[in-house]
Amino acid sequence: MKTSKPLAIALAAAAALALFTGAVAAPILCRPFYYAHIGPLELEARTGLTREEIKTAFDEMLDYCLGGEGFSTGVLRWSDSGRDHFTDVRGLFLLDLWAFAAALAVLACLGLLARRVGPAALLGRGPGFWAGTGLGTVFLLVGALAALDFDRAFTAFHALFFPGKDNWLFDPAADQIINILPQEYFRNCALLILALLAVGCGLLIGVDLLRGGAKEKILHKSEKT
Repeated sequence: MKTSKPLAIALAAAAALALFTGAVAAPILCRPFYYAHIGPLELEARTGLTREEIKTAFDEMLDYCLGGEGFSTGVLRWSDSGRDHFTDVRGLFLLDLWAFAAALAVLACLGLLARRVGPAALLGRGPGFWAGTGLGTVFLLVGALAALDFDRAFTAFHALFFPGKDNWLFDPAADQIINILPQEYFRNCALLILALLAVGCGLLIGVDLLRGGAKEKILHKSEKT
C-alpha cells in the first residue's frame, strides 16, 4: 500500500483538534458536573438560594451560551454588561462545538482515505503518537503554569479570549449569576479538561506504540521465513 506523509500530518492534526475540542466540550455539555458542585461548594448557604433556583439559573444561562434565544438567569439579576459577556462566551462555546464536529468529520473522511493510501510513519511513529505527544506536551506546560498560580492563569485566559474587555469582572450585586459560579468551579473545569486530555493523549500514544510493536513482530516473522 502506498503511504502519504501529508495524510499522516492531517490525521495527527485532526486527531489533536478533536481531542482538544472534545475535552473542552465535556464540562460545557455535562450539566451534572456543575450540579455536583452545588453541595460541596455550599452554594445554597453562600447565596441563600435553593438548589432548584441555582440549577434553573445555571441552565438558563447555559441554554443561551449554547445557542438559545434570550438571555436569562432565573431569579437572579443581570446587567447588560453581564449579558454581553455571556454573548462573547456563547461565541466561544459554539466555535468549540463546531470545531469538534468538523474535526470528527475530517477524521472520518481521512479514515476512509487511509484505506487506500496509508499514513506514512513520521520519524518512525504514526499520526496518533504525534497527536498525543504534541497536544500532551503543550497542555502539560499549560497545566503546570496554571497550577503554580491559578488566579493569574484565570486572568490571563480572559485577557487572551476577551481582549480589551473587562465585563467579565462581574459586580455580584448587578450580575448575581457570578455568585453561583465561584472560581473553584472553573478550576475544577480546567482540571477535568486536563484529565481528559491526559487520558486521550495517553490512549493515542499507547495505541500507536502497540501498533508499531505489532508491525515489528510481523516484519520479524516474515524475515525469518
